[in-house]
Amino acid sequence: MTARSLVFRLLVCLLWPMAALAQDAAPLPGGPYDDTAVWSALAERAETLVMRDTSSQFAIMRLRAELAGWRDHFLSQSNVNANRLATVNAQLSALGAMPDSGAEPAQVADRRAALQAQRDALLAPRALAQEAFARANGLISELDMKVLQQQTAQLFQRGPSPLNPALWPAAASATWQVFRTVGAETLAGLQVQSGNRRLLANLPRAALFIGLAVLLVGYTRWWLVQWRARLSHRDTFLLPIWLFLLSLMQILVSLVGLVALAQGLDTLAIFGLRGQAVIAAIPAAGMTVVLGWWLGRQVFSDGTLPAHLGYGKDTRANARRITLALAWVLAFGAVFEAAAGSVDLAAGVAATMGLPVIGVAGALFWQLGRLIKTPPIASDTAPVSQGRMRIQVGRFCTIVAVASPALAAVGYSAAGQGILTSSILSLALLGAILVLQRIVHDITLRHASADEAKGLMALLPVLASLAIYLGSLPVLALIWGARTDDILEIWNRFREGFAIGETRISPTDFLTFAIIFSLGYALTRFIQATLRRTVLPRTRLDLGGQNAIAVGFGYVGILLAALIAITSAGIDLSSLAIVAGALSVGIGFGLQNIVSNFVSGIILLIERPISEGDWIEVGGQMGYVRAISVRSTRIETFDRTDVIVPNADLVSGQVTNWTRGNLVGRVIVPVGVAYGTDTAVVEKILSEIAQAHPMVIVTPPPAVLFIGFGASSLDFEIRAILRDVNFVLRVKSEMNHEIARRFAAEGIEIPFPQQDLWLRNPETLKGDPA
Repeated sequence: MTARSLVFRLLVCLLWPMAALAQDAAPLPGGPYDDTAVWSALAERAETLVMRDTSSQFAIMRLRAELAGWRDHFLSQSNVNANRLATVNAQLSALGAMPDSGAEPAQVADRRAALQAQRDALLAPRALAQEAFARANGLISELDMKVLQQQTAQLFQRGPSPLNPALWPAAASATWQVFRTVGAETLAGLQVQSGNRRLLANLPRAALFIGLAVLLVGYTRWWLVQWRARLSHRDTFLLPIWLFLLSLMQILVSLVGLVALAQGLDTLAIFGLRGQAVIAAIPAAGMTVVLGWWLGRQVFSDGTLPAHLGYGKDTRANARRITLALAWVLAFGAVFEAAAGSVDLAAGVAATMGLPVIGVAGALFWQLGRLIKTPPIASDTAPVSQGRMRIQVGRFCTIVAVASPALAAVGYSAAGQGILTSSILSLALLGAILVLQRIVHDITLRHASADEAKGLMALLPVLASLAIYLGSLPVLALIWGARTDDILEIWNRFREGFAIGETRISPTDFLTFAIIFSLGYALTRFIQATLRRTVLPRTRLDLGGQNAIAVGFGYVGILLAALIAITSAGIDLSSLAIVAGALSVGIGFGLQNIVSNFVSGIILLIERPISEGDWIEVGGQMGYVRAISVRSTRIETFDRTDVIVPNADLVSGQVTNWTRGNLVGRVIVPVGVAYGTDTAVVEKILSEIAQAHPMVIVTPPPAVLFIGFGASSLDFEIRAILRDVNFVLRVKSEMNHEIARRFAAEGIEIPFPQQDLWLRNPETLKGDPA
């Protein structure tokens, strides 16, 4: 796998979604898809090819492309006549079910038979298209499996070992022949072009391209680096994005410069066949060096403070040097492979020539893995990870760095080269992911306040990282040998969706459902907020009634949004009726408590025996109702703790609501006085205390009751109606303070229990007289 082919695969992977969309929008090529004879011949040819053991990958891929076109056509035809079929089904539904006796009016029976025949005629093309789609899809899967088997066999095919000394002279001779042939072809071309005076004619144009390449790769890239360094000291809006865009401009400028260099060398027309192969490999090889330099500076920055990964200055400097050296080795290998591609070499000779490149790349990759495993340095300016993941990555790099040259040494050259190259590119992809994650993290820290950091802005890096990882999966698949057809096949499988009964649900249906339901949900929440803040407070409804209306509107709005979204997406739920019936039985047994609480929540919202803000007592818990949901009710106790009570307990159990309807409630203050106290005076004092308190209402007036004769006191009670029962404890405390003050002033004694101790044998307590 050369660097040029890898770059091409990466570009295809990045552009394959747009290609797939363009394929959907454009007419399918390949001939008349309405000719069934052509399709039958193509399918039979594919079935024959699948049974052969000696089929070239070129023939397989060409046939697969034709099958893919037919498959897309059949997929588009699998839902043909949908509108007309819906109309006929509606007409049949309007006629009603056929009577059990089978006897119905002749006109109705004739009309039913005609509609049924029309329905069968409309369903026939869909059934044939679905059958053909299944056939094409199965053949494509068989061809893909055949290609995979051939690639696997080529990858793990063992050849002669490069360590065999008998191959070294041939490898050295072939290497010298490559360089000598390139030099001889170039010298001969130079003589030919000088002899016919075309060299002087092409030299100005070639010099223009080469000069442009030097300007772009040299000065312009250096100028962008300096501009980025100056901009990094400023505190501008979206600074991380601007710095990243400047870095991408360095890559783009370098790519244009390398293409200009290749064009300038090609313009001279002095290179032969092998020289042209080298020139064609220059842009890809040069981009390998540029990307290695760019990733090294991005991941292992050259600042004085620890970077995002927490590496020290010396570790980052070594990592940058090794990354650049590894890129140069890969670039040299790609150029040399392009030059040696036109030479007919034996398998053992080619493996021997490539072993030094694999060995040097493995050694550099091993050093890079050791540096990655370096523990991070703690920093006060930026958080760093604990290093568990980098230890695993570094361990993987060291294992691959040893295993790949070993495989190549024992004869598995293709496997060793493929594993090492794919591992290096995977590590590069991981570095690019870290760069993108760091940009999102920096933006979040720069533009998120303390409150926003706990909300949506804190979730933004997580969502962005998830999107980055999902987007990198196709690139990772291509790096490890997947074909673009494999990626497009996954996309087609995703696009075709899945079938439920006679309804096929595709990602477009899901997207339509999600968009419409999201809009309906947002509109419902907006109207709910408007009702709570603006409309309902202007009515005479209490807080509980306002909450019941707002919550009920929310349930109805969400239900309507779901129904409208399902209908707009074209999802037919009639085929799920049997499944829904079976699930309802399971729900009735397994989720009966949840359903009971849900129904109880609806009852509470409609009947409103309790409302938000009520003081209730249920199950030994007492507190204020703070929220009523469909499953449970949240009660805030006087200890400022939340108690979650299932709604079924509030409906079926006994609940005391202290503030239902109004806030008026009674307070009872007990007090005892000593025996011999004038009871009339006590009654007068207690009555004055009750009437003087501002929370006690006049009508009905408070009452002072002589309850009875206690064990050590005469027992009295103050019973008064308060304006707000929420202050019952405070009122009781204030009355007790006033009672203690008045009784002390009047000389009235508040007794406490007194007990006499009788000893049955007091003489036992005396000491022994002896």
